[in-house]
Amino acid sequence: MADIDDRKLDVASPSGSAGDVAIVHVGDSSNTHVASVDADGPVVTRRELWSYYLYYNGDNGVGPLNYSATIFQALATAASYDSTTGPGTPCGTNSGTCVLPWAGGVKSVSAIVLLANGLSFLVMTLIFTTIGSAADYGNFGRWLLLVLTVICWAAQFASVALVGASTWKLAMGLYMVSFISYGATLVFYAALFPRLARNTAHARSLRYQYENGEISAAEYEKEESMEKNRISNISTMHSNVGYLFTLCLNLSLLLPLAANPRVNNYVIVLTNAYWVVTGIWWFIFQEPRPGPPLPKGENYIVVGWKQIWEALKQWKSLPYTFVYLFAYFLLADGLNTTGTLIGIVQNDKFQFSFLKNTYLGIAQAGTSIASTLGFWYIQRYWRIKTKKMFVVTNVVTVLIPLWGMIGIWTTKVGFHNEWEFWAYNVVFGLFQAPYYAFSQTVMAELAPPGYDNMFFGLFGLSNRASSMIGPNVVQAIISRRGNNWDGFAFLFALCLAAGLTIWLFVDVDKGRKDAVAWAEARRASERATVVRNSEVLSEVNNYQPDKKL
Repeated sequence: MADIDDRKLDVASPSGSAGDVAIVHVGDSSNTHVASVDADGPVVTRRELWSYYLYYNGDNGVGPLNYSATIFQALATAASYDSTTGPGTPCGTNSGTCVLPWAGGVKSVSAIVLLANGLSFLVMTLIFTTIGSAADYGNFGRWLLLVLTVICWAAQFASVALVGASTWKLAMGLYMVSFISYGATLVFYAALFPRLARNTAHARSLRYQYENGEISAAEYEKEESMEKNRISNISTMHSNVGYLFTLCLNLSLLLPLAANPRVNNYVIVLTNAYWVVTGIWWFIFQEPRPGPPLPKGENYIVVGWKQIWEALKQWKSLPYTFVYLFAYFLLADGLNTTGTLIGIVQNDKFQFSFLKNTYLGIAQAGTSIASTLGFWYIQRYWRIKTKKMFVVTNVVTVLIPLWGMIGIWTTKVGFHNEWEFWAYNVVFGLFQAPYYAFSQTVMAELAPPGYDNMFFGLFGLSNRASSMIGPNVVQAIISRRGNNWDGFAFLFALCLAAGLTIWLFVDVDKGRKDAVAWAEARRASERATVVRNSEVLSEVNNYQPDKKL
């Protein structure tokens, strides 16, 4: 048996001041694989797990991510004029760019759409930094997801009022509110799954076997990782099933009401109603697993910033976690902005047709379901580690903007033809659906157990809020050069740099050990602080002043 040593780790105290040095018995390096999280709550029931999957089934992005963006761009284009002939001439009269009055000047419709995305990601940044970490305390995370969900539902239902070119500014506002709240729901929904994965009946059984010496630490960690991958892949599959079903459901309106000028509004309402029906059950059947109480003297607004600052100060103790967060910051920025730019080009190509976009979405959803299940089968059958699966998807993430970049120099390929958009949606479904599942599983592996919302808040900052950079850079490029395709060059470089960083510099196994050790040290420090405070309070209460006779 290896000697047990006392390892000192600098951790931040719960008060937010400089951390005390906690001495934690971590044993040999093999034992640092295993997380020990107190009070994780009841065992996950089948009903609870299915309600978790159903929420994501409805929260599939068809409305707030796709249709809202399409109707916003369509109304903005209808209100725009040709840059070469000036106001009063419909866009497309000549070969000029479609522009709108903006901040005392003019700006192209494409640039305004990208700017709206950039501003949305900026607001997401404020949400994740201000209240993201606070979701680890008490039941705040549970209520936070509910409030964000209701806000998104309300904005989507309000889209029924978008009629006529004059409502393009309202369309922009509703799109931003929908996009911001939708993006936030994805992050706080994903933050739930590590705790669920630790508390399934299978995970509890594995923990029991490990604690009784029936399996090794390495075997336990590998099986627990597979359990995380199982929930992540199944939830992603459900999102794509919901995506496919919603699009097919929308055909019941798009086909018979094709001549109705308000059919697009009705489709958004129908899409949102589907999410309400499938999503409400999570808030009914979710079992209570509250976090620790908010530290005395703190509030939910300030504690988030303190937690993030404390987490950032620990980068030396969690090097692989923070390298991954930085690389994913770049990768998500590149992928999200690439999707937005392709969406703009696609909408222009198909003249903002909800019906055509629905058909393309069906192609993407069908391949997404098949690929998610296929990747999960391959990983489970050959016991392939999560990072290797993730790297495979990253290759395609890099190739997509590279293909668009070719369109700078030729119109034969590079997202200039209808077949290319069909191919893009199929390829996206085959490789980018598993990308989302594996990316959050890698984050779950590298996040210190028990501090899921803190680090998934940073993950959300990387995933969503990072993209306040890409859209703003690309819209500046487009505004300067007048060509949508010029933005792909920047996005290709961004995705390539991020993909290489994850491939070469992120060691998930070592990062998991660091994360568990950090979490144990921080909890030890918190317990020590509570004990010290109790002792001081006891001394104060028992203090008897000297009495002079």
